[in-house]
Amino acid sequence: MSGAVAVGVFDGVHLGHLRILERMLERARASGGPGVVVSFDPHPDVVLSKSFQALAPLTPLPEKRARLESLGVARFEVLPFTRELAALSPEAFVQRHLVKPFAPQALVVGENFALGRGRAGNVPRLREIGRDAGFEVEAVPLLQLEGGDVTSTRIRELLARGEVAGAARLLGRRYSLEATVVTGEGLGRQLGFPTANLRLHDEKLVPVHGIYAVWARLEDEPHKRPGAMSIGVRPTFGGKVPTLEVHVLDWSGDLVGRSLEVEFDSWLRAERRFDGAEPLIEAMREDVATVRRRLASVPEAGTSRSAPRV
Repeated sequence: MSGAVAVGVFDGVHLGHLRILERMLERARASGGPGVVVSFDPHPDVVLSKSFQALAPLTPLPEKRARLESLGVARFEVLPFTRELAALSPEAFVQRHLVKPFAPQALVVGENFALGRGRAGNVPRLREIGRDAGFEVEAVPLLQLEGGDVTSTRIRELLARGEVAGAARLLGRRYSLEATVVTGEGLGRQLGFPTANLRLHDEKLVPVHGIYAVWARLEDEPHKRPGAMSIGVRPTFGGKVPTLEVHVLDWSGDLVGRSLEVEFDSWLRAERRFDGAEPLIEAMREDVATVRRRLASVPEAGTSRSAPRV
């Protein structure tokens, strides 16, 4: 087999990743072979951390696979990341997991990429290995946007502050969640704003608690509907367990059991405790009015699986 291989975690499949992936696909087409992505699960940072570190992904494996396939990636190979894998020498890793299964003509990585024991397999070392193994190594520079590198870490930091619009600019698309609507306590309906209670399909990073303007797409529907989403514990009612709820504007009917995709457009406000139902209802009215105004001027075009070419 010939072609080109890109190696990395690619969590988020953001604009920086797209530069690497599109360059890999160009090299694959030039060689007449397939474009292959080799990735890892769980995230290496989780396995190699000296203390327990929960790190929910930006793109769970099913979503990552779908996004890569939409770009034209022919094969997506996921290696279980273990300390034993991390302890391999760069030469052993390349021979076992790249050369033997794929025999690529080109290996494409980010300029700061490294693999193997002690991260010894940096770009200069990989180029030495490639000369002996018969492949070229191309290092793609980090993408700079809005005063910094486009990285998964930076996107996580933005989502942790509720800056979903900023995260979208680095992703090249709105950040989204896919979930099933489950039965809730009916509090939203009692307040005059029925909400769909969500259970995520896969473990995924959820933005910080707050109220957001979102686009919601029901399964089997091509278009999206504006909505107001609440992430939090319902402090007005003494809640303790975080919930995900979305009020889909101008929708009536039972959504329980249906799949719903939510795309985050922008932050509205922080979650807060109100002194009773009436002040909360007034705040919800204002939230819905803000969503109507804001999303009326925002193009719905494009799905959350699309991204601009860079």
